[in-house]
Amino acid sequence: MDQPENNPGIRPRRRPSFFSKDRTWLNILLFVITAVSIFFVGITWSLSYKYADSLSQPEQIPLNLNILKDPQIMHLSFLYAVVLIGILLAHEMGHYLTCRYYKVSATLPFFIPAPTLIGTLGAFIKIRSPIKRKHQLFDIGVAGPLAGFVLAVPAVIYGLSLSKLVPPLPQEGTLLFGEPLFINVLGGIIFKGAASGKDVVVHPVAFAGWVGLLVTALNLFPIGQLDGGHVLYALIGPRVKKFARFILIGFVIMGVFFWMGWFVWALLISFLGLKHPPVMDENVSLSSGRKWLSFVVLVIFLVSFIPAPVKGYSLIEILPSFL
Repeated sequence: MDQPENNPGIRPRRRPSFFSKDRTWLNILLFVITAVSIFFVGITWSLSYKYADSLSQPEQIPLNLNILKDPQIMHLSFLYAVVLIGILLAHEMGHYLTCRYYKVSATLPFFIPAPTLIGTLGAFIKIRSPIKRKHQLFDIGVAGPLAGFVLAVPAVIYGLSLSKLVPPLPQEGTLLFGEPLFINVLGGIIFKGAASGKDVVVHPVAFAGWVGLLVTALNLFPIGQLDGGHVLYALIGPRVKKFARFILIGFVIMGVFFWMGWFVWALLISFLGLKHPPVMDENVSLSSGRKWLSFVVLVIFLVSFIPAPVKGYSLIEILPSFL
């Protein structure tokens, strides 16, 4: 609405949007609820860790309210919640603080509580003003994954050093998680010389780090307005749209052969949009330093990527049970 001509000092009232500045209370509320959700989900992983030697006999694992009185379980769950929240918060604040540095309007992080295997669906910020320059787009895009990865790495190292080797777990009824290259290599070093045929029950902090690596990889896919989409657009401009279709096809293929969650990810990205807003300096090349940093980001993606985050849930593995 235009400003009234006969009252130049009066501005029309705007209806507050969901992402307006006066909703900081909502950011705080969602943060607290998500922290609580993650804490209670962490009890599951803490029980698995404490009673690792009894996982082959689930009836020996106490599943009652008395576990809330167990200081070790509460401590492990608290560690899981703090580390995971810290990784997610670092990721989003990396974006937010870089936006503030470039005077790009953005909201504080919105956390999403959910009763999932990790206790949340992640977090996001809403960028409310256009990003005008390539270098700004690049810096905002990489800041989140870099910050999250920097915290996820020591969490994985510390957690794996405390993880337990147990006799082979039963396949039925046991969730088996895929390993990114980073954990695969690190685990080979930490558990070098261990007896073959053993399974690893990870410490809750290691699992929080695993989630951090997964979140980093998911956001670095070079498509749409994901972090990786920002980075690739800053590098090659509007040509990014040529890659979108192939990446979506890749999600479908991975859903068939690795993990059906890739179908959901493909739908979500399609819903959010595959197009990327233009910048004002399309013909200006990024600095050599940022080009080298893009190579570092690619390496981070490769060592964090997990084709099958949860094993045994690809379409070709699930479909036969319905036939």
